[in-house]
Amino acid sequence: MLDSKNIVFFDGVCNLCNGLVDFLIKRDERNQLHFASLQGNTSEKLLDSKLASDLNTIIYYRSGKLYFKSSAILNILIDIGGAWKMVGIFKIIPSPIRDWIYNLVAKNRYRIWGQRNTCRVPTDSEAGKLLD
Repeated sequence: MLDSKNIVFFDGVCNLCNGLVDFLIKRDERNQLHFASLQGNTSEKLLDSKLASDLNTIIYYRSGKLYFKSSAILNILIDIGGAWKMVGIFKIIPSPIRDWIYNLVAKNRYRIWGQRNTCRVPTDSEAGKLLD
């Protein structure tokens, strides 16, 4: 069972995904987001194995609900607050259209942004935010 933390599950070897994590950590002033790679122990413990094995999907757990792909991205940005709440306007676009764009980026992310040989290792300052 998922606990009470807001958790962003991401592909730990994807450079684009890790860039998003860096971006979010810098802007999460209310310290409400936690991060776990889909290849890690937290994902294995908290997500269904089918969900955890889909490295093309970012997953956001918030308040007992899972959000996927573009809906995950929008809800994460809304939750970090400030001017980022304004991205909520994109929810008027039907999710199949938003997810089509998301899938296009996900399909090409390694080719465009590359990938790491191993999953992200948290720095000392990230230790409380990144779950194993």
